[in-house]
Amino acid sequence: MTSRPSTHRLSRSVLAATALVASLVLVGCGSTTSTSASSSASAGAQAGGPGGTPPSGAPGGSGGGPGASTQQYTATGTYTLKSGTVSKSGASYTSSTKDRSAVLVTKSGKLTLTDARVTTSGTTSSSDESSFYGLNAGVLAENGGDITLDGGTVSTTGKGANGVFAYGSGSSVTLTGTRIKATGRYAHGVMASGGGKLTLKNVTADTTGANSATIATDRGSGTVDVTGGTFTTSGQDAPGVYSTGKITVTKATVTATGAEGAVVEGANSVVFKDTTVTGGKNGVMLHQSGSGDALVGTAVFTMDGGSLTAKGGDLFYVTNTTATITLKGGAKVKESNGKLLDVTAKSKATLKAYGEKLTGNVLSDSTSSATVVLKQGSTLKGAINKAALTLDSSSSWTVTADSTLTSLTGAEISGTKITNITGNGHTVYYDKSLTANKALGGKTYTLAGGGKLVAR
Repeated sequence: MTSRPSTHRLSRSVLAATALVASLVLVGCGSTTSTSASSSASAGAQAGGPGGTPPSGAPGGSGGGPGASTQQYTATGTYTLKSGTVSKSGASYTSSTKDRSAVLVTKSGKLTLTDARVTTSGTTSSSDESSFYGLNAGVLAENGGDITLDGGTVSTTGKGANGVFAYGSGSSVTLTGTRIKATGRYAHGVMASGGGKLTLKNVTADTTGANSATIATDRGSGTVDVTGGTFTTSGQDAPGVYSTGKITVTKATVTATGAEGAVVEGANSVVFKDTTVTGGKNGVMLHQSGSGDALVGTAVFTMDGGSLTAKGGDLFYVTNTTATITLKGGAKVKESNGKLLDVTAKSKATLKAYGEKLTGNVLSDSTSSATVVLKQGSTLKGAINKAALTLDSSSSWTVTADSTLTSLTGAEISGTKITNITGNGHTVYYDKSLTANKALGGKTYTLAGGGKLVAR
């Protein structure tokens, strides 16, 4: 059993994470991969790092839940703006002090920096508060602060030192052509939480520490809109994108060598438009961790054009959640282990393809369910193990191994032959007791290219 998808932090509640990991490993033993919990700006939570104490508001803490404040530290900055509008060009800002940002804008302050140089080396007292509220970030907008960065660089080296952070409703950061590098653990390139907003255009961001996505949101959600740019992670369990909010990336390149290309936790979303995405492990993970950082609900992933590659695992791995995956616009997708969709741990996943050419197997374990919908000339080449399949009249399935369908909708039947499924000599079973299979009449059919569809 090889390692399952990693993500971007360690579980915030150690007990909750341990229970989650145990359940996922037990469920996943029948497949070729196993799982680990992540981070809330990765896939689980952090609890201050391995072995940390669950913070107040996290599972095992008092109160809290997504969006609830557990803040214990007050943000400070080497340069702080609380009101008024200020513009500066070519300025440098540094901090080597623990928990201190180089630039902090709060309340009604509005700051525009052109070609600024921001450098910090201080660590954090709480990696949770760094991910929840931006403690120790290089550049931090909080509680209504507004920051514009035009060009320039942001470089951080401390633990929990996110490059650029927006915390709180009404807080926003707009970046154009800025270069960001964060090297510490739990140090993301750009991050939003508590309703903060980030807008990026042609930004370059790199992270090298473990559990450090380049684009992330955390507790209380956030919105990130990205156009153009390059985003790279090389640390262990550091996905390219980690969403507990709404993240849209257009015409960019996202590469994660030590984790997923993207992770969606809970009732949140990631949309890629004409973007090239590469995951060193799975392509995309959709899950619900035990951290309490994301509302329980449907995780949504959309790929419109562009490409998605999983270099070390499943293309889509769904665990402990409900998920909807949509592929359209000629998106090119490629897995490395033969699995297009792998659904585990009491999950429910729907994969919809519009005009797509898909290769790989579709699997769901005994506790889960999967549905594949092929429309507008989509094709699937692979095996299906316990999933529902819907085909429109222009789409088809080529079978590569004996398969089991829970239901089949849209089969093109000519007498006793099905013409839009090519069997290649394999047997496909379906459940004749399901209402969805009523049109098949409990009969056995010959498949194009040999093979049979058999009721049981």
